[in-house]
Amino acid sequence: MIKLSDTGMFLLNGTKLDTPAGMSKEEAAKNTIAYRILKEHNTSGSMEQLQIKFDKLTSHDITFVGIIQTARASGLEKFPIPYVLTNCHNSLCAVGGTINEDDHMFGLTCAKKYGGVYVPPHQAVIHQFAREMLSGAGRMILGSDSHTRYGALGTMAMGEGGPELVKQLLGRTYDIKRPEVVAVYLTGEPKPGVGPQDVAIAIIGAVFANGYVKNKVMEFVGPGVANLSADFRIGIDVMTTETTCLSSIWQTDETIREFYAIHGREEDYSCLEPGETAYYDGVIEVDLSGIDPMIAMPFHPSNAYTIDEVNANLKDILNEVEKRALVSLDGQVEYSLQDKIRDGKFCVEQGIIAGCAGGGFENICAAADILNGASIGDSAFTLSVYPASTPIYMELIKNGCAAKLLETGAILKTAFCGPCFGAGDTPANNAFSIRHSTRNFPNREGSKLQNKQIASVALMDARSIAATAANRGILTSAVKQIEANTLQKYKYHFDATIYANRVFDSHGKAEPDTEIHFGPNIKDWPKMEPLPENLVLKVVSEIHDPVTTTDELIPSGETSSYRSNPLGLAEFTLSRKDPAYVGLAKEVRAIEEARVSGAHPCEVSAEIKPVMTVIRQQFPEASHENCGFGSTIFAVKPGDGSAREQAASCQKVLGGWANIANEYATKRYRSNLINWGMLPFVIGEGELPFSNKQYLFVPDIRRAVSEKREEIRAYAVEQDGLKEFTLKLGDLTDTEREIILKGCLINYYRG
Repeated sequence: MIKLSDTGMFLLNGTKLDTPAGMSKEEAAKNTIAYRILKEHNTSGSMEQLQIKFDKLTSHDITFVGIIQTARASGLEKFPIPYVLTNCHNSLCAVGGTINEDDHMFGLTCAKKYGGVYVPPHQAVIHQFAREMLSGAGRMILGSDSHTRYGALGTMAMGEGGPELVKQLLGRTYDIKRPEVVAVYLTGEPKPGVGPQDVAIAIIGAVFANGYVKNKVMEFVGPGVANLSADFRIGIDVMTTETTCLSSIWQTDETIREFYAIHGREEDYSCLEPGETAYYDGVIEVDLSGIDPMIAMPFHPSNAYTIDEVNANLKDILNEVEKRALVSLDGQVEYSLQDKIRDGKFCVEQGIIAGCAGGGFENICAAADILNGASIGDSAFTLSVYPASTPIYMELIKNGCAAKLLETGAILKTAFCGPCFGAGDTPANNAFSIRHSTRNFPNREGSKLQNKQIASVALMDARSIAATAANRGILTSAVKQIEANTLQKYKYHFDATIYANRVFDSHGKAEPDTEIHFGPNIKDWPKMEPLPENLVLKVVSEIHDPVTTTDELIPSGETSSYRSNPLGLAEFTLSRKDPAYVGLAKEVRAIEEARVSGAHPCEVSAEIKPVMTVIRQQFPEASHENCGFGSTIFAVKPGDGSAREQAASCQKVLGGWANIANEYATKRYRSNLINWGMLPFVIGEGELPFSNKQYLFVPDIRRAVSEKREEIRAYAVEQDGLKEFTLKLGDLTDTEREIILKGCLINYYRG
C-alpha cells in the first residue's frame, strides 16, 4: 500500500524509479518541479540559502487583524502584492458581543485603505476561495493558516505565522535553506468508495512519527496522478500539512487545465512535470488500489487504522486509544470508549463533512449519492454538511444533491471552518464525532478539560461518513456500503457572479484616506524590550507529552474571538493544558516591568533576592541593571498544528523570553517564536537539569546570539549554587538573530 525508500531515488520520464547513468544527484535534483518554482521566486542569488518573494498572500479573520496591526506598527503604507482577507473562522459572530463583526469591518476597511481583497463571512473558506480565484500553476502563495496548500493546482503554497506575512507586506523575503524534496509516487486507482481523506490518512500514518517529510516539500508524481480528479487531488493535498512537510506540489495535466477552464482562468494553467531525470531525497510509493477506507482515531491524524481493522478488533484498538489519551489528556478526565460498543458494533453520535478538506463538490456529491433515500434517524446521531464555498453550495442546489442530503435529516450549512477548530457543532459530553476535516487534536471539537468536558473526534472520508450515517451511526466502510453505480459523475459549473456581486476587490488600488474601523476589542501590541545582556528565566510550565500542539498552547474555539486583543487573548494561554501558567508568567512579568521602570525587582518579588544571591556567587557582576527577567516553558516537541502566531505571541506578552524543547514540531512554530523575539532553545533528549518553577540563569546571552555561538551556557539556580547545562539555538539567519536581539519583529522594523 505505502512504501518509504531508505535513500534518495531518481525518477525517469515521470514514470519509472531507477538509477540512470551519467547524471549526478545534484544536477538531477534541479529537475524537480519544486526546485524550478523555488528558483523562479528566489531573490538571493543562491539556491542553498533562499530568499523567497511570494505572488499572493491570504489570511482569515483569526489572523489578519494581528498581521495588519503588526505591519502598521512597522510602517505599512500599501499592500505590495494581492492580499486576500477571508472571514471563515469567526463567521458566526456568536461569542464576545460585537468583536467578531468589528474584526470583519476592520478587514474591509483595511482592504480598501491598503489595496486588498475582502471576502465576507459565509462566502467561502479561505482555501477554497484561493483554489477558485488565486491559484496558478508555477505560482507561490503564503498564508497565515497552516493548511495553505494548493499544490494539486500547481501552486506551491505555505502556511506560516503572521510575522512571515508581515515581512512580505513590507517588501522583505521568506528566508529558508533550500528544502529537500520527497516524491510521492502514485500508482493504481482508488476503489469505489475510497476518497481523498482515506489516502491522506494512510500517508500521514506512514510518515508523521518518523519525520520522513518534516520541513520538506512533497512532490506528487507518477502514473497514478492521472487516475485522480482535481477534487480528489485537492483533498489529499490539503492534508499534507499534517505530515509536517513545508509545502507540496503536484504534476499538472489536462485534468487541472480543465479545473482552471471551469473557473474561467484557463490562462493560469501550465503543464508542470519533472524533468526527464529528476532526483528526490526520498520517495513515498503509494499504490492507490491498495488503500482501504481509513479512520484516524483520537487524538491525532496519524493515529491511523482501516475502518475494517477497527471493526474487527474493537476492544483492543479502543483500549489502545484510551491508553494514548491518558497522555494527551493528562488524566484530567475519565476517558473511555467502551460504551461506544453496542451489540458488538461501534456507534458514533455525530458526523461532519466540512471545510477545506471535506467541503469540496465531489465529496458532498458522493455523500449525497450514498445517503440517497436513507434516513439518519431520530436518535442521537446527527449529520452536518458545510460546502466550502457558496458557488459549490449553489451547484449542489442545482444538481439536486442538496435535496438528497436534506431529505435524510442531514443539515446543510454555509461555508465555515468552525467544526475544524472547536467553534461549531460541538458534540455532547463523551460523544464520538467522525469528521471529514483536517484535525482531531484534543479540544478542537470544543472540549474543556478543566470543566470535565470531553468528546472525541476521528477523521474519516465523506464517503464513509455517509455510509455510517446511512446506518444511523454504526461505523461503516463506504466500500462495504455502496453498490454498483451508486456514485454518479457530476459536472461542476462555477458561477463567478456570486463573488462578483459580494467580494470587495480593490484590484491593487489603495484608498489611503479610508478610515480603519477599530472596534473596542482591537488593541495594539504592547511595548517589547530588546534582549538584555543576561537572562534570568523562571520555568513556568513543564510539558512531557510526546507532541504539544498549538491548540494546547493557545486554545482554539471561542477564544478566537479575542485574537485582536493581545493581552486579552493571552489570558487563555495553556488554559486547557496548564491552568497555573498564566498566573506564574504574570508574576515574572511584573518583576521585569519593575526593572524596566527603574524600580528594584525585589520590591515586587521576595523570591528574586535569594536567586540573585546565588547567581552573584559565581557571576558577581550580575545585577538587575544588566539582567532581564522573564519566563520560559519546557515541552518535548511543541508546535504541531496551526500556524497561528498567537501560540508564541501570547507567551511573549506575558513576559516569555524563550522556549526550551528537545525539538520543534514545525518550522512555522519555531519561526513564530523568533519573530516575537523569543529564543528557541534546544536541549538534548533525556536531559532536564531543571524543574517547573525553578529559576535559570543564561549569562552573556546577547553576545552569544550576536557571535553565533553554537552552544550556550546556562545554569539551574539551586539553593547551594549553580548547576551548569548546555542549550543550543540551532540554525538562525542573520536577520533572525537581529530580530531576537531587537526583541521582536516590530522593533526590528522600527529600527
